[in-house]
Amino acid sequence: MTDPRSTGRRPVLITGGAGFIGANLADALAAEGRDVLVYDALLRPGVEANLAWLKERHPERISSVAADVRDSASLAAAAAEASAVVHLAAQVAVTTSLVDPVADFAVNLGGTLALLEALRRRADPPPLVFASTNKVYGDLADLDFRCEGDAYAPTDPGILAHGVGEDRPLDFHTPYGCSKGGADQYVLDYARSFRVPTCVLRMSCIYGPRQMGTEDQGWVAHFLIRALEGRPITIYGDGCQVRDVLDVGDAVAAYRAALARIEAVKGRAYNLGGGPRNAVSLRQVLGVIEDTVGRPLDLAFEDWRAGDQRYYVSDTRRIAADLGLDAPLPWRRGIVRLAEWLAESRGLTLPGPAARAVPA
Repeated sequence: MTDPRSTGRRPVLITGGAGFIGANLADALAAEGRDVLVYDALLRPGVEANLAWLKERHPERISSVAADVRDSASLAAAAAEASAVVHLAAQVAVTTSLVDPVADFAVNLGGTLALLEALRRRADPPPLVFASTNKVYGDLADLDFRCEGDAYAPTDPGILAHGVGEDRPLDFHTPYGCSKGGADQYVLDYARSFRVPTCVLRMSCIYGPRQMGTEDQGWVAHFLIRALEGRPITIYGDGCQVRDVLDVGDAVAAYRAALARIEAVKGRAYNLGGGPRNAVSLRQVLGVIEDTVGRPLDLAFEDWRAGDQRYYVSDTRRIAADLGLDAPLPWRRGIVRLAEWLAESRGLTLPGPAARAVPA
């Protein structure tokens, strides 16, 4: 296997590159002929398999460093040779941040600042695209919502029509919201203060193949995995909370577009999600999952969790216009596609296509 770093070519550095979004992005970049350096601590279950998959598919394009973003020396060495950076590595769970806020801070804010400093020290800093979160807007408790059937809806007609825009005031809740929100602001300020070409994508709920969801993060995949295995699913809250889900292929397209158009979008933050057309409640997703697996789901309900939003939908008009993005994959089709991938990867069988057909 040829290590792309030994050829003198400068790779795209993807921190967290063996994770769900990172692996899909690395695959897309390598497929178009770009070298990719995957920087990942390999702590999350399933990521080693993602890295092996990448290296098998692109042995001449993928190299890797098994290191933590808290290892500033390793991070700086990786950043020193990068042609561009996508910073995905993070502590990703609100619940974990409440248990260990110091570690959450060190990974999310400390690691991001160390990476920015490594780029700032270069004579010609490469572009960086940062994976932020909709949690920077807080719990949206100042907005009024009504429950219509099995989903919450905002009473504000503008938000109902378009979603939450980038002009929404920041309001960090929970240690996770603080660490990611602080990192978000540092990334933007390094474009302003130090002329590092950066862009921030505030993501909503991304789902798709290669996702190994857990109860704390990656809920669409988590629900599907539990359903496929016939295990109970716990819902926190009433299940009417709404999110705008986005297939990972559409998320990857946004990251690639941000890198390609960095001169036009540097210093800007964008909301990245499925938008109003892919706004869906947990109960609605569960209904499609039940149809897809062909059997009733075993559901249990618990109290709301800290910082949970009853409704969050991204206003995607700005990112779609500035990055030239296509309309996202319809959510029902994407969930069936993920179910097929998860079933195949676990040696399980879904009902025939006709039995689990769902509308687009």
